Amino acid sequence: MPTVVERLVAPFAVDRRVLALAGARMADGIGNSFLIIVIPLYVTSGVVGGTAFGLGESLLIGVILSLFGFLNSSFQPFTGRLSDRLGRRKPFILVGLAGLAMTNVAYVFAETYLSLLVIRGLQGVSVAFIIPPSVALVNELATTGDRGGNMGVYNTFRLVGFGAGPAVAGAVVSRGPYALPGGLAVSGFDAAFYVATITATISYVMVTVLVSDPESTAANAGANLSIPILDRSGSNLLDPIFTLGIASFFMATAIALFATIQPQVNARLEQGATWFGLQFAGFIIAQVALQTPIGRACDRYGRRPFIVTGMALLIPTTLVQGFLLSSALMFVARLCQGVAAAMVFAPSLALAGDLAGEGESGSKLSVLTMAFGYGIAIGPLSSGALVRFGFEVPFVFGTALAALGTILVYTQVEETLETTVPVPVIGDD
Repeated sequence: MPTVVERLVAPFAVDRRVLALAGARMADGIGNSFLIIVIPLYVTSGVVGGTAFGLGESLLIGVILSLFGFLNSSFQPFTGRLSDRLGRRKPFILVGLAGLAMTNVAYVFAETYLSLLVIRGLQGVSVAFIIPPSVALVNELATTGDRGGNMGVYNTFRLVGFGAGPAVAGAVVSRGPYALPGGLAVSGFDAAFYVATITATISYVMVTVLVSDPESTAANAGANLSIPILDRSGSNLLDPIFTLGIASFFMATAIALFATIQPQVNARLEQGATWFGLQFAGFIIAQVALQTPIGRACDRYGRRPFIVTGMALLIPTTLVQGFLLSSALMFVARLCQGVAAAMVFAPSLALAGDLAGEGESGSKLSVLTMAFGYGIAIGPLSSGALVRFGFEVPFVFGTALAALGTILVYTQVEETLETTVPVPVIGDD
């Protein structure tokens, strides 16, 4: 009989390089998500000054945070394609992590709003060097029979890091300054930036020591790297990877609507920041809990059933958020929305990985990661613009996107696994 430790470790029994890469992404995710909390506090602290380009503090914060997402997503197709052409993954990941570490420490010396914009923009470009090669490497280290599970493990660790950062970032800032030997002191903000730098450095060391490119990556460098829009080989109108990219964009936009309307949510539900934090975290909790088991399940039952069901579940879980009047029910809605996203993300990456030819993983999978990044950037801007027309309007908008994404996936994406087990129905013997 397996021990408790063996049962806990079993779900993460993947190639050690995948596990190491997942751990590295968890570490840099902690530091990167730190900044989501710290940068707004830093902008409003009075520490930085200079021209604000005529923007108010709230809008300036939004521009700084959104710039990361837009540049990150915009550069991903280029880094993914270049890593395919050169047949190398690890060097790109290391360049990105080094850039992330250097830009994290650069915040300590930032004294103007312009410098914050430049640093955050460079961080977006740095992370663009990390994401497509990382996902491509996971894809290449996996097989058709375990690709979903590998993607699930990778995303689980990444999300643990992303969720853990904001939970402690505020405490690190508020408890400063920190006394050092020799009568020196470090402010709470500088301490947070140093923590982010340390986590990126840990990731760099982990990738350097524990991760290597498979020989097949270099052997297949320079393959056909075009990204078709129309389906060239099947009977559908749209290429399935392009379709999954559109669905990922719609999904990310819908789930990110919640992020920037905290004042309106709290006022409507008559709640404080603690409840909002729990509701925001509910989505991540579901993702962390379900990414790996759903990834493994889609290796057995097929990719398409999970993707279609997840997109369909995204429709009611997004719509209901615009009409709820209970803090607890909002938490449940966010949790269920996380379940929907978990059913889409890992199976989509696995399906795209199945379709990507040798040496094409960076280019093909970057379509999904780029689309998701754009959605995460567009969602908050959309909700900020639409909420003035009524609290429910942003969520109705997100629901319409989810419905369109469901139709596209159902009609344009076919199963890639040749043999699957029928999904069990509750009540069957």
